[in-house]
Amino acid sequence: MTAPHQAFSVDSDLGEKPEEACGVFGIRAPGEPVAKLAYFGLFALQHRGQESAGIATFTGQEVSLHKDMGLVSQVFTERILQALTGEQAVGHTRYSTTGSSRVVNAQPVVVNTNLGPLALAHNGNLVNTQQLHEELRQSSEYQYPATASTDSELMALAMAQEIDQGEDWVPGVVKALGRYQGAFSLVVGTPEGMMGIRDPHGIRPLVIGTLPNSQFVLASETCALDIIGATYLRQVEPGELVWITDQGLVSHRWSPVVQPRLCIFEMIYFARPDSIMLPEESLYSYRQRLGEQLAREASVAADWVIGVPDSGIPAAIGFSRVSGIPYAEGLVKNRYVGRTFIQPTQSMREAGIRMKLNPLKDVLTGRRVIIVDDSIVRGTTSRKIVATLRQAGAAEVHMRISSPPVTHPCFYGIDTDSQDQLIAATCSIETIQAQLEVDSLAYLSREGMLKATGKDQNGFCTACFDGRYPVTIPKQLQGAKLRLEAKIAPEGPGRTPRDPRYAPELATAD
Repeated sequence: MTAPHQAFSVDSDLGEKPEEACGVFGIRAPGEPVAKLAYFGLFALQHRGQESAGIATFTGQEVSLHKDMGLVSQVFTERILQALTGEQAVGHTRYSTTGSSRVVNAQPVVVNTNLGPLALAHNGNLVNTQQLHEELRQSSEYQYPATASTDSELMALAMAQEIDQGEDWVPGVVKALGRYQGAFSLVVGTPEGMMGIRDPHGIRPLVIGTLPNSQFVLASETCALDIIGATYLRQVEPGELVWITDQGLVSHRWSPVVQPRLCIFEMIYFARPDSIMLPEESLYSYRQRLGEQLAREASVAADWVIGVPDSGIPAAIGFSRVSGIPYAEGLVKNRYVGRTFIQPTQSMREAGIRMKLNPLKDVLTGRRVIIVDDSIVRGTTSRKIVATLRQAGAAEVHMRISSPPVTHPCFYGIDTDSQDQLIAATCSIETIQAQLEVDSLAYLSREGMLKATGKDQNGFCTACFDGRYPVTIPKQLQGAKLRLEAKIAPEGPGRTPRDPRYAPELATAD
């Protein structure tokens, strides 16, 4: 096993948007350069995590691992990839939600078992991490390492424990899965085969693709299949474990059937617009429908509809189509900013967000504009965008948001602030409008957001908008993030902080 080397941390300049936990990738393709294919798969999933990246490859009972801090292109070189030989690979790109930002917490997690090494890549977040930690620590027949610092490492150790007690790969992993509570989409590599696993609600996505010669690929999103020429087969179903070996793919139902709850924010913002999460269409089409519905609910007289690049553009196009107001580009994004090691000067900071977005003054001067974005979390970036439009000469600025107000934190793998830092949890829409200094502000309704899916409206996790958590949140975790005694109702007149619909006691959906 190659040891990961220590690297310095990179500074992030990603604004106020919540960050995704990570992306996972797995490929079993004997005879193919699996490490290089995994590299390109992770490259396509880079938007899901920019903190660290790693790949583990298997050759029989031998596993090779390389992981480090940084972007995929910074972590891997041609030389490193050539050294990662094998017939299958497990890859991961990470943004930390559990555990600190250190290379020791990068994934995949590799542990040894009586049957050989196991490599685990995890997207999501457990809500019973402390319980699992105590179970492993107190187990008299199992040596629990004191260095474990993430839920992902605890998950791998729980699998190893079950296997070391005499279980084969699949039965051992299934026993361990019963000990997890929360959101998890997993790719697990072993010397005999590869597994793809989703939690019973399917909160985080995971898809299956095929290459020629009956070779299989697992990935968080279909865009990672496209980049390597794999064909999208289907999603891993909620509560399903797929076991991929030289004999093909076998499906195991490891949990009772419950109501699926795919994270709706995956579809609104996190996933790439070219990925497929609804049958037969890209998320770009769904995001356009969000904008269309938003225009039906909250249009206003204006000269232009513009989108915040890049996440607000599909909804802005949909808004323009229904409202009849022309679409224009009013902000140009520097797509090469990403992360920077060099801190801007104080005067640059005072200039706002010009490193990322620059206005087109000739488009904006004297015009009434509707600016469409996918969400407002803290409001800091939105204020800067509005100020930029004003300084560029916009006569009126109307903000439209293609999702409901974010009033609750996520406990399932999205790095959101505690509730008292979410602007919509502490302020009415009128107050937010005043703070942003816009001429008007409107959000898409929860009903409109779900209607635009065209699917069963009970099939999505909407907890960040309404506090209805599909997996019960332990009291100690609630105390860390749910800091408000009562919630602001997310829409409609006559909001009251005591509205019982949004109390934390309603934190279960099933």
